[in-house]
Amino acid sequence: MDNVKYYNDSLAYDFDLFMPREKNSNTNNVIKMPETTQKKKTRKKAAAHTVSLSVVTVLLSVFFLSVLCGNIFLRLRINEVDSQINDINEEIVELEAELTALDVELEKIVSYNNLGNAATALGMKKMDKNQVVYIQVNNKDAAITSAGDRVVSDE
Repeated sequence: MDNVKYYNDSLAYDFDLFMPREKNSNTNNVIKMPETTQKKKTRKKAAAHTVSLSVVTVLLSVFFLSVLCGNIFLRLRINEVDSQINDINEEIVELEAELTALDVELEKIVSYNNLGNAATALGMKKMDKNQVVYIQVNNKDAAITSAGDRVVSDE
């Protein structure tokens, strides 16, 4: 049997083990704290915890508020830059349209009809067939200069 240590070779029980114990009034080694100081400590701990929790809550609120304000500021700055970009793009489109108009005006000024009209106004006229001088060359390319020298190509 496992509970042999409780028996001393007899089947009798020690009923003293089951009797309620007397309270010993001689408890000099136990110091009882007054309940008020213990309550004060728990109140201080709770207050410190509440203060630290409220400080953390305030700091988190300030952090999120600053992140929100920063986000709003950055979005406003992005909108300003976008509007500047749009204004510059509109100016580019206007300048390109003006460049096209100037190109068309230049083409009108430089056109061959206008050149012919300007030449006629200056007293010039188109060349007639009788003003054309033809040079006849036999088998070789040659030319006579205004000084009367003959120039032949080397082939």
